[in-house]
Amino acid sequence: MNDKIEKTATLKAPLARVWRAISDSTAFGTWFGMTIDGPFVEGQTVVGAIATTQVDDEIAKHQEPYVGMRCELKIERIVPLKLLAFRWHPGADPDMGPDSPTTLVTFELEEVADGTRLTITESGFDALPLERRAKAFADNEGGWEAQLSLIAKYLAREV
Repeated sequence: MNDKIEKTATLKAPLARVWRAISDSTAFGTWFGMTIDGPFVEGQTVVGAIATTQVDDEIAKHQEPYVGMRCELKIERIVPLKLLAFRWHPGADPDMGPDSPTTLVTFELEEVADGTRLTITESGFDALPLERRAKAFADNEGGWEAQLSLIAKYLAREV
């Protein structure tokens, strides 16, 4: 198994709009499917609760069993218009304590001819307990693919 997942898409939207969709915690929650208790600030932790995405009814149905599940996002790094990185417990496992290993999720943006290239990378799966590792990797492999389609739909409908 690989230690990281990497997904890339070219979004047909200007860099500034994609950046706002990622860096504004309310906008992020709308497409991702999460309510977040405050803004993304480097070095701080925000608490999120899984909700249903507002942009795709089919994916929202898949999220329903997880609604209300709590997760913490520790904001590691913010480079305006370029990068947002946070640490979390993949799978939002409620049994994970504060000292449990996390993975690092990075959203990187690059302006390209057709719009904005978004690369989402999640790394650090090798640090997870063996009994959780394969499931967390498999779930998030498909999850990030779905999230790329959700942000594209969000940007397509956003004015």
